[in-house]
This record gives sequence, C-alpha cells and structure tokens, in this order.
Amino acid sequence: MAKRQAFEINMIKNKYKILPLAIISLFLMMPAIASAHQPRLTQSRQTLVPEPEISKAYYAKLVGEPDTYIIESTTPFDLYVNVLVPDIAGQKKDVSVAVIKDEETDTTLAVLGGVNADWKQFYEPFGVSTYWRGLQYKARAEAGRYEIRVWSSNNDSKYSLAIGEGEVFDAGEILNALRLVPQIKSGFFEESPISFIKSPFGYGLIIIMYILAGIALIIYRTIMKRVGKNTPRGNAKNISAGERLLRVGIGIVLLLWAITTSWNPLLIFLSGFAFFEALFSWCGLYAALGKNTCPTE
Repeated sequence: MAKRQAFEINMIKNKYKILPLAIISLFLMMPAIASAHQPRLTQSRQTLVPEPEISKAYYAKLVGEPDTYIIESTTPFDLYVNVLVPDIAGQKKDVSVAVIKDEETDTTLAVLGGVNADWKQFYEPFGVSTYWRGLQYKARAEAGRYEIRVWSSNNDSKYSLAIGEGEVFDAGEILNALRLVPQIKSGFFEESPISFIKSPFGYGLIIIMYILAGIALIIYRTIMKRVGKNTPRGNAKNISAGERLLRVGIGIVLLLWAITTSWNPLLIFLSGFAFFEALFSWCGLYAALGKNTCPTE
C-alpha cells in the first residue's frame, strides 16, 4: 500500500510535466498540417470561393454536368489551381479544369488535366492518401471575376480541386478537418476512416486526448480525495479487479468506435479516461456517489 501511495503522490506532483508530451505530439502533427489544404466537401454545382489565396481542397463527384467554382476579387491576387483524382480502383484520370477570366469575354487562361495529361502519383501525408495529380496553374491575377470549370468525359468522375497556396490552419480549421477527413476517407477514397491512424494528425490526436484525459482524472481524483477526506468519496481506490477489466473494455470499445467512424475527440478522451480509471482502480462516478466495490478499502 505504501508503494502504491508513493506512486500516486508522484503522479500528482508530476501531472503538469505531462504537458510537454502534448506539445511534442503537436510538433509531430505540424509537418502534416503545414502541407495540407483546408478540406471542403461540395455537392453544389456552383461554388463561390472566398479568400482565393488561402489553400483549400474541394472534394466532389461530377453528376452529369460540369462543376463551376467562382472567384470574385476587387484586388490583384496570387491564383493557384491544381486538379487531383483519387488513386483508387476504377477511377478514371479524365478530369479537366479550365481557368477562365471574365465570363463575358470567356478568356481561357489555362486548361489542366484531361485524358492526355501527364498525371503523376502524389502522396498527401495529412490524410495519408494517394492521388493522381495533373498540371498546376499559378499566376498573378488581376482583380475581377474568374471561373474554374471542372468536367470529365462522362461527367461522373471524382476529383479534388486545390485552390490557393497560403497554408492557414487555425483551431477552427483543425476541428473542421477532423470532422471531414473521415467522410473523405469513406466517401471519396472508399476506405475505412481507421486508416487515418497512420497520419501524425491521427495518432497525435489520440496521444493528446489521452494525455488530457489522464490530467483531468488526476486533478479530479485529487479534489475528491481532499473534499471527501475520511469518507467513501475520498477513497484512493474504489473499484474491484473485475470492474477495472470492464473499464479497459469500455476504453477499447470507445476508441474503436471513434477511429472507425467520426474520429470524435470526445470519444477518444472518454476512452482515455476509462483506461486511466482502470489503471488507478478508481472511478470518478463512484467517487461522486460515495460507492466502493474495492475489497481492499
């Protein structure tokens, strides 16, 4: 028991030293984030592109007619356009893109892709996905209206249209990427979202959520031991060996649920919390209720 208490005291004293691990995990994620476009799923046949210099990747499938992306700018800007198709079975490399200045004069600045294009294989580390990439168009564009038209031989192909080169990934965009990447994995690449675990962003998210879960449990447990001193709420351990195994099972189920579906950070956090409850033989809910199933207490 003395060794156990010494271990717990040491964990409490060093809870804030765990934070550097979260920072290290963020650095592991940075190379993938820095090379990524802000993902967007589009179903509309006409899409307005805000802030055209900010890098965005539009994922879509043609459904019988061309798709159009519209840029309207009152000032000159750096225009970048690139077309990609997923490297999956049955996908044709026949997607074409026309960059057009001023729909009234219909001036075509460039045509990218198409069946005769020199498509090159491209690996994207953020989503750990492989594409075929066509030529890129880059120019200093004058103020005005631009249309980017996308079509294929039968207008039934999947494509990803990259617009802009300015890499900007704030907290909101990171959360948006977490929401969209599983959908892109399943709907666009036709693979399980679990493959995202190979990405630094995927396994980095698990590490960070588990670290936060461990810190939260240690802080909550410390508070309960102080406010519930000399009562069942303040017990150092309150669950039996069987319930520890149950929490391990809950943690595994929650983690698998998260990484095979939505990669919801809350599910991953709760999974980590369940694992730490098993490690400490302590349940936060039981502590709040004053319940104890541990035979040693």
